[in-house]
This record gives sequence, structure tokens and C-alpha cells, in this order.
Amino acid sequence: MKAMVLTSFRSPAEKPLELRDVPIPVVGPEDILIKIRCCGVCHTDLHIVEKELPDARLPLIPGHEVIGVVAGAGENAGRFRPGQRVGAAWLRSTCGKCRFCLSGRENLCESARFNGYHADGGYAEYMVVGEKFAYAIPERFGDAEAAPLMCAGIVGYRALVLSEVRPGDILGLYGFGGSAHIAIQVAKHLGATVFVVTRSAKHQQLARELGADWVGTSQEEPPAKTTNAILFAPVGSLYLDALRVMDRGGTVVSAGIHMSPVPEMDYDRYLYHERKMRSVANATRLDGEGLLEVAAEIPVKTNIQTFPLEAANDALRELKAGRIDGAAVLKIG
Repeated sequence: MKAMVLTSFRSPAEKPLELRDVPIPVVGPEDILIKIRCCGVCHTDLHIVEKELPDARLPLIPGHEVIGVVAGAGENAGRFRPGQRVGAAWLRSTCGKCRFCLSGRENLCESARFNGYHADGGYAEYMVVGEKFAYAIPERFGDAEAAPLMCAGIVGYRALVLSEVRPGDILGLYGFGGSAHIAIQVAKHLGATVFVVTRSAKHQQLARELGADWVGTSQEEPPAKTTNAILFAPVGSLYLDALRVMDRGGTVVSAGIHMSPVPEMDYDRYLYHERKMRSVANATRLDGEGLLEVAAEIPVKTNIQTFPLEAANDALRELKAGRIDGAAVLKIG
């Protein structure tokens, strides 16, 4: 099969991924083999390629926003029928036995493994995943449109849950890429007012088109204090920007897997009055099911820019430069 393989950690401008012929992966007893149609290009892939996340192995096929069809199954796998459309996301496996797994927090499992990081992912024609960690994809989404839902959508959904946003709240979104442009649609569906903070003129325009109630930069004062906020850009100083304009008792959630250092802050100015800082660590399968259900109900519209598989380096380069309006997706086969 064809795959884009990471052979050394370096900037996308230096073309770290090589197009190679590699064997189709072997299916285990409880696995399914996915013939991949599309794979989203996530900011986490960029962190892996540039070695901002530890312990990634080489060689590695990145990618964890996978949409395809079942092309094979192990002897104990019967959840999906042959040819059924399925998706794979970031979470690949958990132990199922630890205190986190047993309390509905499998995203915190210390034995968790992740697609496109600990095991080969979706920048390829085929991929193997455990059937328990795959998703049935609602029919109302096309393949390319569904791909960003598998991580950008799921993580944004979990961030919304952790932000404790409610109808009538004022939610601030900091950064407006693949995840935020999905999260705003869910937040508006929930009845929240949404303020978007981003420097990019293109991203500001997309935010307005998707229903943002106010759009500006972090140097501007929004028209009201926020009650909740989500940081999608991996910039630690945004915590201060968000807390500065947040009402008492508000919550700021970082949705990123990696972030630059958070600056020292004045406790009385930024954190006092029961303001909270939280992080999102991965997501559970229930988050994935919840996101797909509400996304189909709305229905969410993903703004995508497509690339052929062999142009994965170009997609990562454009993502790093902030030139992707929405989400990047590799079309495969």
C-alpha cells in the first residue's frame, strides 16, 4: 500500500514525510482493517512531526482523523459489516481496568495508546484499529467533511463540556482553526453567545460566517465579560488574555495537547474570584459518540481544504503557517 512515512523529526518545510510502498497491516482477532478514503491533518500531527511530543517512534505513519470502509475483520470482530463506513480517532486503546477507565475517564488511562503516534495511522491506504475504538459515521456527512470531526470535532466537544458552557453564557474562542470552526457551531446550537479571538483576517471572516457574535484580537476589548473560554491556539499567554476579560467563576479550557509556557500571572487580577484553568487530555469514546450525534443533528458544516496523499508535507506546511481556512484533509485512493 502507499503511505506517507515519517522518517525523521523536522519542519514540514524540510519534507519529513516520504511516500513509500509498505505492507498492508495485519489484522488482529478484535481488529478491523480500514480501506482509507480520507484523513484529516491535525495540529497534533504537526507537533509529532516536529518532535514537540515525546516518545513517537520512527518510522511512523501519522494521522488520526480517519474515514474509510471496512475491508477486513479479525475472527472475534463482528461490530461492523464489510464495506460499512467507519472512522478512527486519536484514542487507539486503553487498559480498561485502571481507576480512570473504570470511572468513565479512559482519556486519562496511563496505558492509553494513540493512532498516528504510538501506532501507524491514516496517512495511508489502509489502517488497522480495534473495532471497539472505531465509529460508525452518520450518512449525512461526506467522507472529506467527516474527517475533521474525528479529532478536531471530538476534542472541541470535550472542551465545550469541560468549559461548562450553558445556554445564555458568553463563550470566548481563542484561535479559529479546524477545531474551533466546529466548536462554534455546537456552542451556538447550545444557545451560547460566542466571541472569537484570532489574528487572521481569513479566520475572522469564517467566524462571522459561522455565527460569531463578536470577532477581534486579544488586544481588543470584547463587548462583555466572558463566562467561559476555550484556547485552541497552543500559546500559553492566551490564558492571561482569556482570564483578563472573564467574569467571576468562569472557566478557561486549553484544548491543545501541547502548549508554550504559561507566563507568571498576578493571582488577584487573573485567577481570584473562583476562576478556573483546565486542560483537555485526549477524549473518551463517549465524547466521540456525543459529538457525532450532535453534529448530525445540527448538522455541522466543516470547511475543508483537500490535498492528495502525496502532498501531506504541503498540508502540514500550510497548517503551520495558518493558511488553512478550517481544516486540511488528505484524499486517499
